[in-house]
Amino acid sequence: MAEPRKMIFPVSWEELHRNAKQLAWRLLDKRPFAGIVAITRGGLIPAGIIARELDIRLIETFCVSSYSHAQADATQGALQVLKDFSTDNGRGWLVIDELVDSGRTMALLRQRAPEAYFATVYAKPLGKRVVDTFITEVTQDTWIQFPWDTEAQYAKPLVERG
Repeated sequence: MAEPRKMIFPVSWEELHRNAKQLAWRLLDKRPFAGIVAITRGGLIPAGIIARELDIRLIETFCVSSYSHAQADATQGALQVLKDFSTDNGRGWLVIDELVDSGRTMALLRQRAPEAYFATVYAKPLGKRVVDTFITEVTQDTWIQFPWDTEAQYAKPLVERG
């Protein structure tokens, strides 16, 4: 049986910034927001960009852990809430993350803040149903390499790779 393919989608700082700003543009007509709930860790950077663009000063965090990182073969495990937030059902709040994958984290947040507006920069098919808006869709088998997870290093020329 063939191995399932794993697509790699590298994202640069410039691309992430451009896409987060594009998300802010889409959110302009949804204002006003009482504040932003950034899902840590990945949602912190897009949340900061969106907060600047929409002039939002109040940023809350929802800290959750679900991934075991072993490069591009990381798997999502049980959700572990490390820090919750209180926003009174989420009315007027904007929830931001960098990616919705399976949708489990966002579904958990929807239970806690059902009236919040949910937005993400990147979305996979299984997760996009639980967000209100996103910018870029990738296939479910795609692993997005965010700039904070990569570093520049020497690459052998093709003729030396054997």
